[in-house]
Amino acid sequence: MGEQLQTFFSSTAGKVLVIAVIIVVLAFILKGNKKEEKPVDVKALTISSLLIALSVILGNIKIFEMPQGGSITLMSILPIVLCGYLLGTKRGVLAGICVGLLNLIFGPYIIHPVQLFLDYPIAYGALGLSGLVSNSKNGLTKGYLIGLAGRYICAFLSGWIFFGAYAPESFNAVTWSLWYNFTYLAAEGILTIIIINIPSVKKAFQSLKTQI
Repeated sequence: MGEQLQTFFSSTAGKVLVIAVIIVVLAFILKGNKKEEKPVDVKALTISSLLIALSVILGNIKIFEMPQGGSITLMSILPIVLCGYLLGTKRGVLAGICVGLLNLIFGPYIIHPVQLFLDYPIAYGALGLSGLVSNSKNGLTKGYLIGLAGRYICAFLSGWIFFGAYAPESFNAVTWSLWYNFTYLAAEGILTIIIINIPSVKKAFQSLKTQI
């Protein structure tokens, strides 16, 4: 099953299907919430699309690449966390799903259907959970930590269940996945949190949220 899925999503037909799903997801971003005055929100779609593109671009700028998958990137997690922070949880999650699907187009690695969902749409969609605390004090930092935790849980589960066989002899599948995925996500997380808490940067993001 895994090999068949890998072949399919590497094919033109698979990529076309993923693009079609992305268009549907973007349509949900365009549609306003019931509480909003605008039934269609072009501004939200524009901001989301820019942040999705930025996340994909930054994701390809790798500071360090791990030997068994995963990498420290140039803050590629932040744009989707920002989407949740600026536009709310729903649009943040949907934007994250789009990023996961785009990564599925550019570099799929699939061994099982559940692993596909965990490593791509669910893992990246979890970053949008930042919107849950967007209106609280230090909302961006808290949101980043929540989104990062969601991404980490997905990476841990995938590593434990589907890639545990690659654990060194001194580790079992659980401890290896806990440690392995923590190393690169924590490193990127610490770097990002330091930067977004620089007073001028923090103030700029708060001002942007107010304007939007």
